Amino acid sequence: MDKKKIRDFGTDVREKLIEIENPDISVRKQCKVLEVNRSRIYYETRKKELRDKENIIKAMKHINQENPYYGKRRMREILKKYGYNELSNYQVKKLMDENKIKVIMPKRSLTRAKKEHKKYPYLLRGLEINRVNQVWATDITYLRTAGGYVYMMAIIDLFSRKILSWGISTTQDVGFCMQVLIRALTEYGKPEIFNTDQGSQYTSKVFTGLLAANNIKISMDGVGRALDNVYIERFWRSFKYEEFYLKENGSLKECKKNTKEYIKKYNSKRIHQSLEYKTPDEVYKSQKLKKEATITPDYSWIYSYEKLEKLNFEKCVEIFSNKISREDHLRAA
Repeated sequence: MDKKKIRDFGTDVREKLIEIENPDISVRKQCKVLEVNRSRIYYETRKKELRDKENIIKAMKHINQENPYYGKRRMREILKKYGYNELSNYQVKKLMDENKIKVIMPKRSLTRAKKEHKKYPYLLRGLEINRVNQVWATDITYLRTAGGYVYMMAIIDLFSRKILSWGISTTQDVGFCMQVLIRALTEYGKPEIFNTDQGSQYTSKVFTGLLAANNIKISMDGVGRALDNVYIERFWRSFKYEEFYLKENGSLKECKKNTKEYIKKYNSKRIHQSLEYKTPDEVYKSQKLKKEATITPDYSWIYSYEKLEKLNFEKCVEIFSNKISREDHLRAA
């Protein structure tokens, strides 16, 4: 083909004919034949590399948001499904470090068990749940905000699917969990059974002592049995995909505000197929309950729960049952 005919194709078309990775003809020779400026080809290649890098980082952030416990190896395997097959583990790790894509522990390690804490049997197997305040369940999940990871705890009524109480904190200590529990007991009375996992917050003498003081049966999931607490897990999925992943959540305050609005909507407006297309509020309020009196501890204990942990379980129950404040306990001692 003569040069005049080649020029008729136009520069943009000729540039697209250049094959950067052609093993038989060099880029230099292709550019000479097609009358294309070689520096332009390298410039466009560099631009494409930068665009690819941006897309890879965007994909990595998305993967990390959904699976914040994926390390470089699993991250690399998921990236292959996006079409990025050439990345090595080293390159993935480097990109994660450069863009502050952090890995946290898997869900099962969020609430670690303590060997010295008493574990309770799982009471929900084969149980027919047919009324509100029959069974409550709780769990903790992590949320990634612009300022770092925070922890969210929620308590759900299994029959109505209503979220009774929730909280978000930068820590997941016993005091935080106690506050969420106390809010639920104060507003809604008490359940017959309270189901948790075997995390140290829930097996602590303080947490179980408050449940025992209120004559609530304690149920705990088996180790590695995620489906034992399936209702709260479904709520986490709904919350994250319908709310959390769709918003910026730039600060803890903003995260709490958005969460409050979502849970209000979830309880009062979101219909559930399993509830015959009713909302959790409609189902919960349809059963006229007489709110039972509950025992809640003096708040001085919440902020000094480590002191209670040094006592035996029976003493913790006694302190809660008799509404003894920390000051009264110290005076008696």
